[in-house]
Amino acid sequence: MSSTSFVKVDRKTHNQLRQAIVKSLNLIQYRLPSELGNVVIKPNMCYYWDHSTGLTTDPEFVSALIDVLRNQISQDLNISIVESDASAMKCKHSFKLLGYERMAEKCDVRLVNLSEDKGEKVEVWINKQCFSFILPQTVRNADLRINVPKIKYATHTKISCALKNIFGCNPNPAKFKYHSILDETIVALNKIMKFDLHILDGIIVAGTRPHRLGLVMTSQDPVALDAAVAKLTGINPKSIRHITLAHKERLGNISFIPKGDSPKIFGNRFPRKKLKDKVLSSAYRLAIWTGLLDAEML
Repeated sequence: MSSTSFVKVDRKTHNQLRQAIVKSLNLIQYRLPSELGNVVIKPNMCYYWDHSTGLTTDPEFVSALIDVLRNQISQDLNISIVESDASAMKCKHSFKLLGYERMAEKCDVRLVNLSEDKGEKVEVWINKQCFSFILPQTVRNADLRINVPKIKYATHTKISCALKNIFGCNPNPAKFKYHSILDETIVALNKIMKFDLHILDGIIVAGTRPHRLGLVMTSQDPVALDAAVAKLTGINPKSIRHITLAHKERLGNISFIPKGDSPKIFGNRFPRKKLKDKVLSSAYRLAIWTGLLDAEML
């Protein structure tokens, strides 16, 4: 089983965020490597939704993470914040609208649109099906890759968290073409682009409504973190196909050991789905299959 930390954040100040990230790393006994050159951070910027909706990673959270990295490793770290264009989103707009341009200038980090990055073709097999993607050089050349996802319900995959966030590393903007095989695609991309650390920004979450949960979670295992998140949202992780498939493909362990604060504290406060919400989710899923909605917007 893999360790997954749960840390409660009382107030969203820069100092408290930094302290919570450090505590979450210590709880899983993770030590940042002492000598690194290039670090990649992948936040969730699925659309132009502000972080107050709980749908996108707060740039202030990423800023606190950058401080932790530079304080514990080196002030000279070369850090890149990465995202890619999607069917209904362009990085040049999301970087600006979501506050990442301002944060990048303040923290002296690069913003990289993976859809414009150089790369090489890589193939991987999932369920006897061959997937071919371009592996961006910024991700490939990184010495440390950190995934900073959100907790939210998803119309096609039930939840979106660590594993699903790496779907955004696919440089192909036409992501809609993968929706019919989304679970396999998520797992394929996680096999091609393995991230070393997964730090959840659960300060504000997107359940049935935006809610201030005040949670930081960390794990080296994206499957364990997603399984923990699924339970927190009231869903059996074994009912989520991309989680079970990732476990089968040995990307991680569906069982986890909670460290720190009790998961029940956060599970009791998470705005979970009720029957009417599940009916609406089914309607959304049907709309996606028929092409009336774009899953990247949800």
